[in-house]
Amino acid sequence: MREQILAIIEKNSRIDIHELAVILGVEEIDVANELKAMEEEGIICGYHTMIDWEKTSIEKVTALIEVRITPQRGQGYDNIAERIYKYPEVNSVYLISGGYDLLVSLDGKSLKAVSSFVSEKLSTLDGVLSTATHFVLKKYKDHGTILTKKYEDTREKVTP
Repeated sequence: MREQILAIIEKNSRIDIHELAVILGVEEIDVANELKAMEEEGIICGYHTMIDWEKTSIEKVTALIEVRITPQRGQGYDNIAERIYKYPEVNSVYLISGGYDLLVSLDGKSLKAVSSFVSEKLSTLDGVLSTATHFVLKKYKDHGTILTKKYEDTREKVTP
C-alpha cells in the first residue's frame, strides 16, 4: 500500500484521503495512519505546490549552478553541501557524476541577483574550486508536469 500511496501523492499531494482510500480499496483510517507513519519516518518530507511563474506578474529567475569542490577529509561532500543548502535562495542541491560535483538549483529576483549570489556567497566558500551558472530560460516540464501546451492548429482544413 505504501508504494501505491507514494505514487499517487507524488503526482497530486492535494488528493483527499477519502478519494485515496477509494482508489486503494482500503479504509480512510488506514490511509491516514500510513501517511502519518511515512511522515514520521521521513519518507514523506513535505508537500509542495508547483507554480508556473511565467503566468504571474512576479519576476523570478531560476538558475542551475554546477559546482566543483574539494571534498573534506572524513566528511566528503556533505559539509559543503550543507553550507550551500542552508542559503534561503537555494531550492535543491544534488551530488552528481561528471565534471562537477554538485548541482545547485536556486531562484532569484533577477540575473544580477543570481550572479551576485554565485560570486559573493557560493564561489567564496572554502573548498569551492569553480562554478558554472546556467539560467533557465523556459520550463517545458517540471516535477512530471507539462507546463507548455502543444500548439494546436485551429484552422479549418481545406481540401481540393
